[in-house]
Amino acid sequence: MSELNYSMQAMVLDEPGQTVHMRCLPRPLPNPDQLLVRVAACAVCRTDLHIVDGELPNPKLPIIPGHEIVGRVVSCGTNVPNFSIGERVGIPWLGWTCGHCRYCRNGHENLCEDAKFTGYQIDGGYAEYAVADARYCFRIPEIYSDVEAAPLLCAGLIGYRALKMAGSADRVGIYGFGAAAHIVAQILRYQGRKLFAFTRPGDVTAQDFADKMGAAWVGGSDRMPPEELDAAIIFAPDGTLVPAALRAIRPGGIVICGGIHMSDIPAFPYSILWREKQLVSVANLTRQDAEEFLALAPKVPVRVTTESLPLSQAGTALMRLREGKLTGAAVLVPDL
Repeated sequence: MSELNYSMQAMVLDEPGQTVHMRCLPRPLPNPDQLLVRVAACAVCRTDLHIVDGELPNPKLPIIPGHEIVGRVVSCGTNVPNFSIGERVGIPWLGWTCGHCRYCRNGHENLCEDAKFTGYQIDGGYAEYAVADARYCFRIPEIYSDVEAAPLLCAGLIGYRALKMAGSADRVGIYGFGAAAHIVAQILRYQGRKLFAFTRPGDVTAQDFADKMGAAWVGGSDRMPPEELDAAIIFAPDGTLVPAALRAIRPGGIVICGGIHMSDIPAFPYSILWREKQLVSVANLTRQDAEEFLALAPKVPVRVTTESLPLSQAGTALMRLREGKLTGAAVLVPDL
């Protein structure tokens, strides 16, 4: 166990609104219920950006961001019987729940009021090592490399949960065509459903990307689709898209807000919500979501568009995400 006392490099956020910076820290030790994982890849998520920019309240500070983590088990806590040293695991956003509240008892652990989240209240994967509750670690399908697998741990899982909320909808609109959207697009195509992709007006790069992902129609978010939608999923953190999506769905349709943070939704006439249209949000994920999605992804098979950057360039990756200059997902890998 002496090797566990070594130091590690990590990108740290000291205060919201600041940039992340490299720091040498003690390598963490797992408690009896945790795994210590050597990080091989950590994808960069918009939720990381919301934390860095101070749009999500009360993070643990200082904090190591990152919650789409893939790595190898280095050490297992004494209460962890089902993982072995050397196994590859994924660590997602939901990092701990109490297990006994009304939500945890009824299959809604994603709503646990005492939940803790990776890269938010628990140090995350912008580091060489991370510890995680073994209950919330998942084996990764072998067909994926470390870099390919990392975005599956949030973009994939949250996208999948949002799609589950759409039920059997045949015509599905997606507003905001980034990492989550391009994964959902592949599932829709696999299931024989029609995708209608909405991007920022004039964003030709994103529109071309959506077209390559098999969209039946692609256009700016200021346009109406050529057919009424059964469901619309909003991944962009822009509240003004909610009225637009409500106008685009049919009576009885559903609009799903797929992000953890969104700008204020403007007032809209009741008429666009009437006729039993639904407006719902997605909160976090459950272990069942992870098990279902990680079983489905190889069957599609889901292929992830990624761009690898060294861990030390985490600030650059976040800036490019903020500016909308990423196609697919940025993934941080250890510096050589």
